[in-house]
Amino acid sequence: MWFYRFVRAVVDSTFKVVFRVRVTGREHVPRKGAYVVAPSHRSILDIPFTSFITRRRIRFMAKKELFSTWIGRHFFQWMGAIEVDREAADRTALRAASAAILDGEPVGVFPEGTRNEGPVLGELHDGAAYLALKHGIPVLPVGVGGSEEIMERGRLFPRFKKVAVVIGPVIPVPPEGSRRRAEITALTGVIRERVQGVFDEARARAGVAGSAPSEAGERR
Repeated sequence: MWFYRFVRAVVDSTFKVVFRVRVTGREHVPRKGAYVVAPSHRSILDIPFTSFITRRRIRFMAKKELFSTWIGRHFFQWMGAIEVDREAADRTALRAASAAILDGEPVGVFPEGTRNEGPVLGELHDGAAYLALKHGIPVLPVGVGGSEEIMERGRLFPRFKKVAVVIGPVIPVPPEGSRRRAEITALTGVIRERVQGVFDEARARAGVAGSAPSEAGERR
């Protein structure tokens, strides 16, 4: 854990200055217990930007390609990342995420599964909804605005632009747990609506061209 705290301190202090990161909605973050963090995904930097929402460690599910080298494997393991194979139903990753949840840790799952482009969320996977319903824990929607303009797919070096992170109210789920397909599908739909809302607001706060706060963002 000491390694995580050290890297986190360095990254946070650097990113606050370089990318002028501003976080809105921290009052929605649960102070204790497990929950699923569901962020928008436009850049490889979305993991550290999302980590700004809390000082607690978030166990992010990360693609197995990041673990392909000795350095990558050890670094991401030390950071608490959970390796996941995006090409298959990775039960090992789901078991690892469940273990983290049972230990009371927040788990980060990008609902889109991979980085996308533009202002509209791509097709969502059911992983976030599945874990939330299985364990009876809430989902925290997070929008990261401006990260695509900093480091879009294929770019080697970042641009120094503003980033806004917007946290929405938690999405509650029944505490008794469930794995019913209809409930998972319905919750995924709610997650899509709520993440799109905070993503719209985050883009507007970051000053991304063509952005406007959504109705959900305006109500907050």
